[in-house]
Amino acid sequence: MTEPQDTPQGGTTGRYLVLMEDHAVEAVDAGTRQMGDVAGIRAASNADTEDAEVDFQGTEGLVLRELGIAIVNADPDQLAALDRAAHEPGPLSLVEPERRVYAISALPAEEPLAVDESQFTWGMQAVRAQLSQATGEGIRVAVLDTGFDVNHADFAGRSVTTSSFIQGEDVQDGHGHGTHCIGTACGPRDPAEGPGYGMAYKSEIFAGKVLSNRGSGTDGGILAGIAWAITNGCPIVSMSLGAATRPGDPYSRTYESAANRAMAQGTLIIAAAGNESRRQNGRINPVGHPANCPSIMAVGAVDVNMAMAWFSCGTVDEIGQVDIVGPGVDVYSSWPAPLGHNRISGTSMATPHVAGVAALIAQATGARAWELWARLSQIARRLPLPSTDVGAGLVQAP
Repeated sequence: MTEPQDTPQGGTTGRYLVLMEDHAVEAVDAGTRQMGDVAGIRAASNADTEDAEVDFQGTEGLVLRELGIAIVNADPDQLAALDRAAHEPGPLSLVEPERRVYAISALPAEEPLAVDESQFTWGMQAVRAQLSQATGEGIRVAVLDTGFDVNHADFAGRSVTTSSFIQGEDVQDGHGHGTHCIGTACGPRDPAEGPGYGMAYKSEIFAGKVLSNRGSGTDGGILAGIAWAITNGCPIVSMSLGAATRPGDPYSRTYESAANRAMAQGTLIIAAAGNESRRQNGRINPVGHPANCPSIMAVGAVDVNMAMAWFSCGTVDEIGQVDIVGPGVDVYSSWPAPLGHNRISGTSMATPHVAGVAALIAQATGARAWELWARLSQIARRLPLPSTDVGAGLVQAP
């Protein structure tokens, strides 16, 4: 078993997230004006710019109208003014430091699988997607990650919409993590070579690059990606990314509000629980940021034997819980050229299994938001493992 490096701990960026009391247009406008009045911060709105990534210089900022959240630069005096305003009645609710976030580390494959994958991957078989009549057709799935290999032969003719939220980088995936996740969620059932590996193989793909080619990004870029997904009518957002937490760390109230506001607009956010556990040594780490938010579906990982993946984070206290699990060990999926395909492990790999199945359920039932969450939980396969590790159980296709 290869011991990976722990997820990097990059701390904060020096920018701030400003949460407004509401995401209604009038409330967002009032909050934007108050930032200017009390702190002299003139923030642009994502509704008024064609650029996905805003060049934050001086006191420039970006207001995400769909979420009622702003990302701003603020000097100490401006920060103090914003904080005072947030503690008084008015349109501003909270100011949080912006975190650095990372692709949840992909771990190398471990051993050859004792399962027939000549037609479909073991993960597809485990969630029974190959038996479902649903295809994901008409469902838009947003995968926010390191981008996508837009020239990958397995996706020729597919509907793919892209946008980069990383300054100076286009959506082309120079890392691999994003292409692998998109493949699992939305890839083909009959590729030219190898087994079928995609859950929602007729879904519409929305590839948002919120992590750089080095696998890192910021809260602001991710929140901008969520806003982009909402604007484009994506009922499912898949995020195999985050930052490690410690027991007792509070979840982000800004992300929790973003997830609730996304739900109100028909969008469910599904995120990886994290890979920081070392279960072989008796260590279970808590669910990471932002999957530890109550309104974000947190995904753990199991292996082909339906045992917990040794790296999968779990529920360790009252903050953050695993809601469901997916196949996450030795997962075969797409990869940028020249490799084409790769087999890796992680809760990152489990998450797009859940997102793809969510698209199948959304197509089959019309369910959105909280109803979609409920259906995912209700039809999950119960496992003889602690609910603190697996939540509702192993995700199952309709």
